[in-house]
Amino acid sequence: MEIMQVMGSLVCTQRVAGFAHLNLRVLRTPKGKLSVACDPVGAAPGNWVFTASGSAARFATGKPDLFTDLTIAGIIDHWSPDG
Repeated sequence: MEIMQVMGSLVCTQRVAGFAHLNLRVLRTPKGKLSVACDPVGAAPGNWVFTASGSAARFATGKPDLFTDLTIAGIIDHWSPDG
């Protein structure tokens, strides 16, 4: 798992079969790296979240046959990022 911040939404009208219609979010690590994740929990821009990656990401969506390797697993309520 990794802690990231939601930067915004990503809209894709054309998706491969089996990718479902989950919301996609652009995430940033504390070091500034950007990634895209499925969002089954409804995170908003600015939220800090923790993510599941690899094969665990599919199970975090509740749909283990989904095509993803990064999923937002929860919204962090209280956390102060280090320096």
